[in-house]
Amino acid sequence: MSSSLLFEPGGTTGPRPEQPPTPERPSGPRSRWQTLRARVRPVAQWTLRAKLVAATLALITVVSLLTSGFTIFALNRYLTSQVDDQLATALTQGHAPGAPPSGPGDDTDRGRGPGNEGLLAYLEPLDTGFATTPDNDRVALTAAQLASLDAAGIGQDGTTLNLGGEVGRYRLMARRALVQVGGSLVPTTVVVGLPTAPQEETVRRMVLVAILCAGAGIIVAGGVGTWIVRRSLAPLRRVAATASHVSELNLAEGQVALGERVPVEDTDTRTEVGQVGAAFNEMLDHVDEALTARHRSEQRVRQFVADASHELRTPLSSIIGYAELSQREPEPVPETVRHALRRIGSEAERMAGLVADLLLLARLDAGRPLDRDEVDLSMLAVNAVSDAHAAAPDHHFALDLPDEPVCLSGDEPRLHQVLANLLANARTHTPAGTTVTTSVRRDGDWIRVAVHDDGPGVPEALQPNVFERFARGDDARGRANGSTGLGLSIVAAVAGAHGGRVDLRSRPGDTTFAVMLPAG
Repeated sequence: MSSSLLFEPGGTTGPRPEQPPTPERPSGPRSRWQTLRARVRPVAQWTLRAKLVAATLALITVVSLLTSGFTIFALNRYLTSQVDDQLATALTQGHAPGAPPSGPGDDTDRGRGPGNEGLLAYLEPLDTGFATTPDNDRVALTAAQLASLDAAGIGQDGTTLNLGGEVGRYRLMARRALVQVGGSLVPTTVVVGLPTAPQEETVRRMVLVAILCAGAGIIVAGGVGTWIVRRSLAPLRRVAATASHVSELNLAEGQVALGERVPVEDTDTRTEVGQVGAAFNEMLDHVDEALTARHRSEQRVRQFVADASHELRTPLSSIIGYAELSQREPEPVPETVRHALRRIGSEAERMAGLVADLLLLARLDAGRPLDRDEVDLSMLAVNAVSDAHAAAPDHHFALDLPDEPVCLSGDEPRLHQVLANLLANARTHTPAGTTVTTSVRRDGDWIRVAVHDDGPGVPEALQPNVFERFARGDDARGRANGSTGLGLSIVAAVAGAHGGRVDLRSRPGDTTFAVMLPAG
């Protein structure tokens, strides 16, 4: 359970206003197609290794298909030409290929076995014929089959025709001839043929062999290609690893030891990867020189600021002292002179505060160690809010603290300055009547200290640079008093010195400055 206290103008207290509930995000079931598309990455997002292997396999597949297709086509043409040669030879002899000569009605028995299959037919006026199977069984051609042969227009160029029934597909060739029947010569068309089944079986086996060989070749090429591509890209992966290590370094501030370099064996300019590695090393050399020069320049600037701030403290103290002493002069002094002395003292005090802030930032930049004591952040928040309420009674200040004190190890004066600066920023840049809520919470291994207000908000253009030094907002925040622009930069510097970070989320009516500090 947490406690909440509201500082109203005039010292009254009341409950903290409730925050509106956060709207829930709509959700719904995803279709299987959307899930599948989410799992399959576009080709543009593939790795270079995957693209090279995929392109190689695609090329090998296309070449294998074209080569296999051309080989099968050539084989089929070759086998067809062989069959046509046999048919032409048989046609001159007037009998079925592979069988002894016979005339119409000849029932001479033949030895059984393969090699005797064939077709012999005599068209008009005889209209007779037979086909011999591989088992040497003679099958007489039907009238319909003879009519199909007659209508097919078969000549000496070779024609493939499916006669159906027990005969099946045949390669056929025909010519006109005189056939002796009963002691007389009868003019007729002699048709001879060979079955296409053996040729088709040979082509089918060739297709199967081509598919198996192509598949095995693609699998072997995929494995070997993956190994070759992986080995070839190993130097590029080492270059990428070096770049990844460099990207993890903090190059934004401080002295950077940029010792990462691409190995010498990966900088051979005779290869493409070596050219990349050599160029990357040269770039790292230039970056290292630039970072070293930047660090030296920052060191000189920081030393100058620290020295100047330190030297200015004494004359400023003297100016303030003499101004106060002059105002206590018992002798009559013109009012204009008194006013000038008061302004001199006021501006000297303001300049002294600016010098003190600059000196603090210079010391933090130099890495000066902070004091480490047990600090009760809850009590610091109570004291800082009480001071802010006294300084700006026209604002509403609220506290949101847990029941148990929130403690950590840190520098108490600096942490108090963080809270004071955040509250001063809120009361300076918000109009009267604004509610400013200070909260302290544990968030896992972190402690979150936040100052929230419902004022106009930080201009969007200023938000990325709000924690930089001398960052100034415009009049949209309703600033009534001037500021040095160092308050929030001190907050960021002190938080960083404690190993923490700062955050800003702002929109009109809802602005939160948060400081995350390690709880350890």
